[in-house]
Amino acid sequence: MSRASQRPAGLARSAPVFAALGDETRLALLSRLCEGGALSTAQLTGGTDISRQAVTKHLDVLAGAGLVHDVRRGRERRWELAPGRLAEARRTMDELSRRWDEALLRLRALVEE
Repeated sequence: MSRASQRPAGLARSAPVFAALGDETRLALLSRLCEGGALSTAQLTGGTDISRQAVTKHLDVLAGAGLVHDVRRGRERRWELAPGRLAEARRTMDELSRRWDEALLRLRALVEE
């Protein structure tokens, strides 16, 4: 069996999500957006020492991974959580966890023989 056929379904699709979540600043931005409602870049930078330009770059990475999307209201750009991709990534992690548990059970059975 090839390595590719052993991969959990959705792994390639979820990889950009996991890469985007691998940054503390992006996790903090997602956390703020999870609190509800669309927020502007100015609102997301409020109370931080991160520039608007840096936040915009992080939001672009999150958007590229499908985790957030922007909504334009006139000249203002507000950002919202897009939970669908996060749910997909969670299903991938659940599948990996299930496979890990199965591997541990096989190892246990082998050791106990």
